[in-house]
Amino acid sequence: MSRNIAGISARQISFVDQRQASTEKLEAAIHYIINAYNQFQLPRYWGDTKRAAADGTQWNLYENNLLLERHIRYGGYGGVAYYHASDAYIALFSHFIPCGAWEAIYILDGLTKNKSDIQPDILHGDTQALSAPVYGLTFLLGIKLMPRILNWKDLKWFRPTPQEAYQHIDALFTKEAIDWDLIACHLPDMLQVAQSIRAGRISPSTILRKLGTASRKNKLYFAFRELGRVVRTTFLLEYIGDEDLRRIIQAAQNKCEGFNQFAQWVYFGADTITENVRDDQLKIIKYNHLIANLVIFHNCHTITQALKELEAEGMKLTLELIAGFSPYRTSHLNRFGLFDLKERYPLPIDYGIMFEI
Repeated sequence: MSRNIAGISARQISFVDQRQASTEKLEAAIHYIINAYNQFQLPRYWGDTKRAAADGTQWNLYENNLLLERHIRYGGYGGVAYYHASDAYIALFSHFIPCGAWEAIYILDGLTKNKSDIQPDILHGDTQALSAPVYGLTFLLGIKLMPRILNWKDLKWFRPTPQEAYQHIDALFTKEAIDWDLIACHLPDMLQVAQSIRAGRISPSTILRKLGTASRKNKLYFAFRELGRVVRTTFLLEYIGDEDLRRIIQAAQNKCEGFNQFAQWVYFGADTITENVRDDQLKIIKYNHLIANLVIFHNCHTITQALKELEAEGMKLTLELIAGFSPYRTSHLNRFGLFDLKERYPLPIDYGIMFEI
């Protein structure tokens, strides 16, 4: 950065990073950009702000690192940057987790720690989000978990009673039935856990790590699992019976995966996180998240202005035309070269765009 900006030294940048920039301040800046992005009318034609998707991608680390782990799926050493992206393309939350962690443990942290104006209550994910305790906790938090499913026929479906039978889909269900007495017995304890998360006393990932083992002493795990089986079976029935729902889930998850590629494109100049301290690694992910959101905001602004110019020239804008755009454009951006810092006063941003549907 110091080589590309005149008048700024590497020591000055390092001083600001160490003394002024913290994870909390970066998150506050991210929320500020999200709130400004939410004022645009264009993203409302791109997606539903009540929906969000979670997905992780691997980031490389130095091999000589005590915090390093090998990711069996990505086939490399590093950590996982876990993002929550709105269906309207903007990223709401970012986290840096070990490769060996089950991603579903952290799937709720992005919604409970999100302080922006965009507050989704429908959450999408990949197959790792199909854990029964996760379903139980999301249900009590008022969040509807709707992940993308791979090989749904291999999942376990549970009957409400052992005597229940179905004419055409009975082969999908196991002989095991739901233990409603167990849910009723531990429901006050489960509600207390949900209220503690709502109050910010404890994070969902902390609870889900405690609920990760099926120990006989862990009665609360079996209660959350039993409730999750009910909610998950209901969702599976909805999933196989609604083709439009499957399209919506696939599109939302694709947007989150698209943000992963976009964020890594923004992180140019190196393909490895050079810090060995976990807090500094998280700060790098937050920096990258902030820059990616700023570029998304810039792209949305320029697309809005271009569409207004086309409309002024007499072109009729349609919903199909608007839906074909995306703020993940990169071809017009120059990441390299010399940049001068100037005091400029930009014109007020025009957030609105109206057209005939």
